[in-house]
Amino acid sequence: MQITLSTHSVPPFRTPLSLHFPVPPPCCLLTKMASSDLPVDFHCPISLEPMTDPVILSTGHTFDRASIQRWLDTGHRTCPITKLPLPDPPLLIPNLALRSLINSDPHSPAHLDHRSLISSLSASTCPSIKLETLTRLDRFLRGHPGGYRGDSALVSAVLCCAHSTDKGLRRKALAVLLSLSLDDDNKVGLVAEGGMGTILGALTGGDRASSAMAATVVTSLAMVEVNKATIGEYPGMIVGLVGAMGEGKGVRVRKEAATALCTLCGFAGNRRRAVEEGAVEAAVGAAREGVERGVEVLGALGKCREGRDRVLRCEGVVEILVWVLRNNGSKRGVRCALLLLLWMCSCSERRWSEARNQGVVEICVGLVDDEDEKITRSASSLIQVLQRD
Repeated sequence: MQITLSTHSVPPFRTPLSLHFPVPPPCCLLTKMASSDLPVDFHCPISLEPMTDPVILSTGHTFDRASIQRWLDTGHRTCPITKLPLPDPPLLIPNLALRSLINSDPHSPAHLDHRSLISSLSASTCPSIKLETLTRLDRFLRGHPGGYRGDSALVSAVLCCAHSTDKGLRRKALAVLLSLSLDDDNKVGLVAEGGMGTILGALTGGDRASSAMAATVVTSLAMVEVNKATIGEYPGMIVGLVGAMGEGKGVRVRKEAATALCTLCGFAGNRRRAVEEGAVEAAVGAAREGVERGVEVLGALGKCREGRDRVLRCEGVVEILVWVLRNNGSKRGVRCALLLLLWMCSCSERRWSEARNQGVVEICVGLVDDEDEKITRSASSLIQVLQRD
């Protein structure tokens, strides 16, 4: 695919094309200095200022959105450079490739502006200013999760805000941490920078929104394999997640905690830790409250011997698994329920009898034609096990 850059841009020393309508001056000397160091193609042909939101016209030329929009708003329906007519309405196509190049340039005003945001975040003592700063950082990071890769100053400032007793400030700081964690390199960096203590504090001591967000951050960080063991070994993390899943401050908190546990249990050592901390019982309790993700936790814990033994001894598990099958749970939930029932009915006569008495055979008959091959296979195998004499 050909990348369209503003090859027809007017060099900064030439007269702007837009003298007939006002163009905002640079906001500060720092921006002016940065502008002079940027390539010519990063400047808008109309304002001669560095572009922050480059868009392409149908003529193939690139302009900053604000400048070309002002041109169009004054009644022009021609390209400022070629003077060719534009379609009605004019099409402004985002030049994503060029915007990425501009934002990655260390001399970009956008880059410098966000550096100043970090400075104000660290220096300000006013919660409202910090909240506004975090909001702007979060907005930037959502579009550029790798924009502050390895930036320990940013991580330190945000973690301090996440310690705040101000609920709104804490939530927004956690949202920024989540945005940072979307970049794989940042995932490792956040754990290495000591962020787990702050996240654990929000999980166990925050309000509902903060607890749910903290669990979501754990899930994101644990998507990198090297982090699974580190997070699982962090004192109190498994205990905190198990507690949030079993006795959480609402359905959302329980669901997010269960998701985090499922992700962490991709590492074998974490399964045993979770079982020892009562994760099986907590997952059953969450499932009873309608959190289907609890069944997925049971499936993850069932991959270790300690987990299988605890699941087999836990009362009410068969009833919950049947509930998931009867109520058309998610594909993942149904797969987990069928596999657990298949294993339990193969190992225990008592569980076999429970499943038969609760109509599992009839349920499985309706699942053998499911479009999901794994569900079909597990349902067929379970029918065979339950129909034996």
